Amino acid sequence: MDGMNSIDAAHWQERLDTIAGEAGVVGASLGILRVGDGGDELVRAATGVLNARTGRGVTPDSLFQIGSITKPMTGTVAMQLVDEGKIGLDQPVRELLPDFRLVSDEQTNGVTVRHLLNHTSGIDGDVFVDTGRGDDCLTKFMTVLETVPQMHPLGELWSYCNTGFSMLGRIIEVVTGETWDVAMRARLFEPLGMRHTVTLPEDALLFDTAVGHMTPPPDATVTPVWMLPRSGGPAGVVICSVADLLAFARGHMMDGAAADGTRVLSAASSRAMRDHSVDIPATSLTGDTWGLSFERFDWHGATLFGHDGATLGQTAYLRVLPQAGLAVALLTNSTSSYGLFRPLFVEIFDELAGVKMPDELRLPPAPYAMDMAPWVGTYERGDTRLDVIDGADGPSMRITQIGDLADLEGLPVEDVRLIPVREGLCAIHQESRGRNLPVWFIQLSDGARVVHYSSRATRRVV
Repeated sequence: MDGMNSIDAAHWQERLDTIAGEAGVVGASLGILRVGDGGDELVRAATGVLNARTGRGVTPDSLFQIGSITKPMTGTVAMQLVDEGKIGLDQPVRELLPDFRLVSDEQTNGVTVRHLLNHTSGIDGDVFVDTGRGDDCLTKFMTVLETVPQMHPLGELWSYCNTGFSMLGRIIEVVTGETWDVAMRARLFEPLGMRHTVTLPEDALLFDTAVGHMTPPPDATVTPVWMLPRSGGPAGVVICSVADLLAFARGHMMDGAAADGTRVLSAASSRAMRDHSVDIPATSLTGDTWGLSFERFDWHGATLFGHDGATLGQTAYLRVLPQAGLAVALLTNSTSSYGLFRPLFVEIFDELAGVKMPDELRLPPAPYAMDMAPWVGTYERGDTRLDVIDGADGPSMRITQIGDLADLEGLPVEDVRLIPVREGLCAIHQESRGRNLPVWFIQLSDGARVVHYSSRATRRVV
């Protein structure tokens, strides 16, 4: 292809097998797509099993839950409606959903479609209320938002928001007259040729489909619940094969055009989704900035876009390097997948594009002298309580899952040491994730204090 060597499928199959085994991943599907003037080259590899109980092996056509990579898919359909003049990026949500209410008039009247797409609404982002399996689940979901707390003033901060994408799903329903599931299939999956992509469990049963696992082999434990409530669909319940996920990525790499030339989205809207929209409290573990639903990454001067997904015992990763015509996707049915993702993607992008992934967050030789006293207290959002403590052994944080998500995941309380890195930034080392994670301490314009951890702002309540 264009003077380049073909991608060595056998090599990447061996690397997937080896690193997945070392990382304790139950099952995984890898896809590498390279697009050039001479045509597309797609290499797929699969390893492990779909379900530790049954031993059913993963194949390249197997379906996995992609979690939050659903968001740019929902965002794409929302941007189609922008192209059609049916909604506006800066149009207040209240104009589209007249019965919509938040905790204050300012938030109710001020939040726009753009705020939802780029995670700056300030709405508590993890409202996982189960509103049933009916086609009215998103209608019912909207009724619970009036009591959902605000984490930060409108537009002031980036804070990852699942709730906002459920709201976008409801906007899509009202504007199109179809359920979110039907609209996604008709407007996105079918035009892009994504024939191994579904949103409902009854449809997933028609394919070889993975179940999530909470612990690694040899005693891998299957998740007690297979997927999130249907009301969380627009934020994170798409189920697809790795080739279909790459077909979606290809559509955006080609500025909104499907492989057969079908125009799925205008070039301007596709670019807006992956161009800079907002800065984020970042380290090398996350993107550097965010677009309109896509995450953006600066890898030593090379700009990539993509997204990660994590749901009940399943994780997914997508990185796209348009300048090299390269897209890579990894789907897994394990929570312990970071040890597979990072070394594998480091190798792939280095070998195929000469692009190097940034180093991970490094701890200082000695802890920075940060005054923790102003930050001691309890911080809370829908599914998490954080207790910041400054004890005799140094600062620490207790992480407690609460609410509906705790019931779904059954996660224990976790106590972690806070290691000050610089003013306003600490790090924690979590063995379960095999990496150092950033914890930002931010004072808002209204005087409130938030802990920005796991990409979310959590407001102090005590």
